[in-house]
Amino acid sequence: MTDFTGSNTPPEHRDKWRTPHTLFKALDNEFHFAIDVAASDDNHLCEQYHTEKSCGLSANWDAPAMSYAWCNPPYSNIKPWVEKASQQAKQGIGCVMLVPQDQSVGWFKQAIRHCAEVRIITGGRLAFINAATGLPVKGNNKGSQLLIWRPFNVYPVNTCYVDRDKLLASLSHAA
Repeated sequence: MTDFTGSNTPPEHRDKWRTPHTLFKALDNEFHFAIDVAASDDNHLCEQYHTEKSCGLSANWDAPAMSYAWCNPPYSNIKPWVEKASQQAKQGIGCVMLVPQDQSVGWFKQAIRHCAEVRIITGGRLAFINAATGLPVKGNNKGSQLLIWRPFNVYPVNTCYVDRDKLLASLSHAA
């Protein structure tokens, strides 16, 4: 049984949604991602990335110490990605993970034991990109949040709220 339920997407497409490009670019301006660790050959957002064949769960993330990885994990099984991000942060590689906004699931309880920050995205839901069409699709049935592991983090988790529209608009202000 998975930790994430309630999706209206057919099971064969459930883990293939792409990160909205504007969201990634806004976060990349802040974190300067070195690697995309839960990608495919078709949807990777960094030049360096892991696919199912070069699994981001079994391999160390080939990124420089004190850098950050981007992770939009398969929502059908988030827990192993939380475990891997926690492990890699202890080795000096941070991670920003985009996950459903649900604090009632087991993977979230585990994440807040080790991550540095939870950013809850307010003011609307993200329109993820349909892998088949490349177009944004509205109707996401849950909000989103960012889990952030900082390299060698030793501080307790900080929770904050970020407005979706301001976050997405931050790209135009950073340019």
